[in-house]
Amino acid sequence: MEKFAFIIHPLDVRDVARKFPFTRYLPERLVESAFRLVPPLKVSRITGVKTPYGEAEGWFVACPLTARQMLELPEDFVLERIIQAGRVAEKLGAGIVGLGAFTSVVGDAGITVAKNLNIAVTTGNSYTVATAIEGTKEAARLMGHDLRRAHIVVLGATGSIGKVCALMLAREATKMTLVARDKSRLEQVAAKILYETGLAVTITSDVKKALRTAQVVIAVTSAVDTLIGPEDLLPGAVVCDVSRPRNVSRQVAEQRDDVLVIEGGVVEVPGEVNFNFNFGFPPGTAYACMSETMILALEKRYENFSLGRDITIKQVEEISALAKKHGFKLAGLRSFERAIDPREIERIRARAESRLDAPGEQQLVGVAP
Repeated sequence: MEKFAFIIHPLDVRDVARKFPFTRYLPERLVESAFRLVPPLKVSRITGVKTPYGEAEGWFVACPLTARQMLELPEDFVLERIIQAGRVAEKLGAGIVGLGAFTSVVGDAGITVAKNLNIAVTTGNSYTVATAIEGTKEAARLMGHDLRRAHIVVLGATGSIGKVCALMLAREATKMTLVARDKSRLEQVAAKILYETGLAVTITSDVKKALRTAQVVIAVTSAVDTLIGPEDLLPGAVVCDVSRPRNVSRQVAEQRDDVLVIEGGVVEVPGEVNFNFNFGFPPGTAYACMSETMILALEKRYENFSLGRDITIKQVEEISALAKKHGFKLAGLRSFERAIDPREIERIRARAESRLDAPGEQQLVGVAP
């Protein structure tokens, strides 16, 4: 039986209430301050991961810091807490530990954590990229977009996930805009894409401007607050929101019935997996980053895998092949925690097409005709 662990943390104080219900009655800042003092702890045991090639079990280990704290507290303090969580995984017997959510973003994206542990570490970003690309391509196809002609926008293009997503999509695209805050790093990514694919991309730090003409968007920033509102998107736009917390406001779902927002990286896990903890997904499914950790354990690949900010296409293709071997697969398309079927997508597409043909309606939803 192979063994793994996965480090999770509350995105905000509402997630703390999943494990400690009494906290929902307390002020948010009080809860954050109190849990800053709580050491990492085992949350649950994960059982039932089984494929024709092996079995695995694991544990969720919590690092009790919210996303906001991960970004605002001193980096050394946060890294030490993540390392402590990794040591809990070691004591439990895990051979590899995955870094979830913002634990994979802090500092050097897992490299320092790996240096301070005696077990393998992965961020899971390679399989996250693979499923995000697969889901985006399928959603774009269903909405009638040809990636060779669509305007593709990547938000968070200088991050480890965003950069390799842009590189992979650039092999098909003819029009792409990269968005991030750091201009010099954007220029480096743009130069790499030009060298490797021949595509000259546009770069900007202006999210709203980039989205104004985008048909296909991959959102993968580490922003705590939402970046995409209902007024930002063209009718018919497809958005793959890989980020947690979300980059897309829930108001988009409430006010825009002519755009398709999908969740990136929701995966069906083979076997009769039981996580013994509610992290908001349907039974039998997990984030792609969690799944990468399981896949590496099943393969007995107890080695550091997706670390740092330079994930390669080769890594993405390798983990994709291993996922297919073991029976991990994309869990259909989901939008704001619910499954979305092809018939609903057909209705979204029909509404979008009618509004694109009616300039007054475009103006009504805040999009320039």
